[in-house]
Amino acid sequence: MTDTGISQAGPGRDDAASDGRFANADLQPVPEPDRTWTTYNFAALWVGMAHNIPSWTLASGLVALGMDWKQAVLTIAIANVVVLVPMLLTGHAGPKYGIPFPVLARASFGLRGANLPALVRAAVACCWFGIQTWIGGQGIFVLLGKVFGGGWADVTTVGGYPWTLWLCFGVFWAGELAIIHRGMQTLRRFENWAAPFVLVGAVVLLVWIAHKAGGFGPLLDQPSEHGWGPGFWRVFFPSLMGMIGFWSTLSLNIPDFTRFGKGQRAQVWGQALGLPTTMTAFALLSVFVTSGSEAVYGTAVWDPVALVGRTDSTFGLLFGLVTVLIATVSANLAANVVSPAYDLANLLPRLINFRTGALITGVVGVLFLPWKLTSTPELYIYTWLGVVGGVLGTVAGVLIADYWIVRRTVLDVADLYRPGGRYWYTGGWNWRAVAAFAVGGLLAVGGSYSTVDAHGAKQGPFPVDGLVPLLKPLADYGWAVGLTSALVLYALLMRGAPGRHGPREQVR
Repeated sequence: MTDTGISQAGPGRDDAASDGRFANADLQPVPEPDRTWTTYNFAALWVGMAHNIPSWTLASGLVALGMDWKQAVLTIAIANVVVLVPMLLTGHAGPKYGIPFPVLARASFGLRGANLPALVRAAVACCWFGIQTWIGGQGIFVLLGKVFGGGWADVTTVGGYPWTLWLCFGVFWAGELAIIHRGMQTLRRFENWAAPFVLVGAVVLLVWIAHKAGGFGPLLDQPSEHGWGPGFWRVFFPSLMGMIGFWSTLSLNIPDFTRFGKGQRAQVWGQALGLPTTMTAFALLSVFVTSGSEAVYGTAVWDPVALVGRTDSTFGLLFGLVTVLIATVSANLAANVVSPAYDLANLLPRLINFRTGALITGVVGVLFLPWKLTSTPELYIYTWLGVVGGVLGTVAGVLIADYWIVRRTVLDVADLYRPGGRYWYTGGWNWRAVAAFAVGGLLAVGGSYSTVDAHGAKQGPFPVDGLVPLLKPLADYGWAVGLTSALVLYALLMRGAPGRHGPREQVR
């Protein structure tokens, strides 16, 4: 066996890897000759994923919560440096073994138990897919309304929205699935040219608004409502956890991409250069453009689609439309379709392959009523991103503890597909991983609470005192609490457990 743990004959020829209950062509390790992604491919992937409307409006959400622009950008920068660490740790298994996230999770949760974290991750991805697709459809609707005039929106409504909006949503949805249906290599090629195009589009928007404004205006001088005292820190920590939660999904399923990497250097440098720098720069760009919009229009226009819609140039509208389309498709496909496609394939390998999983994701994503999740900054950042970050941080803690502490990065790849092997545990489930996940999740999100505004109205779906009042003090640190508690508990429970690191896993 090679140092990657993959048989020289190829994983597809291994009897265990051909067991239809736990493997199909999309779940088997990527052969080394097919691991071709370079540093540029990974950096371009992150540029493409980061340049989208929700990440553009992250800074606006923080400013709406009372931060000034410097505090908002600093919060986003710190969050992306922090989340990069688990992303690199879990991503390590990709180039080394060529396996996707749900197969990696089998080492800790068991061959059947891996469906638990996989389906949690898939559900979150489906929600995000719906959010991004709805936003993309709205972008098309708004900009085409400027092109075709008022008659475009003044039509019969269906479910409270113009039928033309639903048409835009449907066309956008179908276009996304058409691209992903062609497979991961098509996605890689799409990201390679989409990333620089979107970056150019954002810079063009900056130059345009700066020209109209004659410089950047009042927003950059707007003071923080909290200062740098205790009031700021009360907002900072839950906001930081929310910003981490924005990419906590990818900190789990990044092996879905790194499995195509040429080596560790490609994935480490590509992610380090692509994620924190891009997200921080994009946050700055959004603040500068919004500042210019306030100087020009007298009000801060945080939504880039609405801002582009204010131009009188047909070319500018069409350019903005294409940029919004490419930005949203690029982010949505890479971040929110690849993972659940593999996760669902892991659930029923005989019936679901990557393409079928992508189609299911597309259908489920629109059933979560995604437009409600972004209705207010409190609901978006504290409830949605905060809770998601807490739960997924718990899974990340188990994966990191298993791969780095328990097994020291050494896996028996054949047993990841073999019933009765070292990762079978009890009936395919490792109760220690489930226990760590349950305890970490309870500590991370059990204290989730809603705030009260100046008029005494509750801002969110949780009780003001928290779901579990005793755990309320932990709620503002959900991602960190979930990751740390699950990591420590799992490592302790696995001491002396069957299936831990042992002679069979050594390089042979």
